[in-house]
Amino acid sequence: MVEPVSLSSYRDDTLWAVVASVGRTTRVAEIFSNRVAALADQAWREQQVKAYANFLRTTRQPMPVYTVKPIRRADLPRSWRPLPALGFLHGKTL
Repeated sequence: MVEPVSLSSYRDDTLWAVVASVGRTTRVAEIFSNRVAALADQAWREQQVKAYANFLRTTRQPMPVYTVKPIRRADLPRSWRPLPALGFLHGKTL
């Protein structure tokens, strides 16, 4: 007989990640406990990129693409830190 899996422990391990991609490089920009918050963060990041689109083109900076994906805590790198939406303005890139 198969034992039932506790949904509370499954939910605790699964997070929602906003993932930034530029070309073949991807990085977890931020993590959230629910999908709605992750989608709101993705929309905010996309708005920030759109607001600076002209600047990005003139400085030949690649525009990041943001997606929302489920991720487990165990899949996060140990040294993971949140990524600013426009990190290149502070010298941080993907």
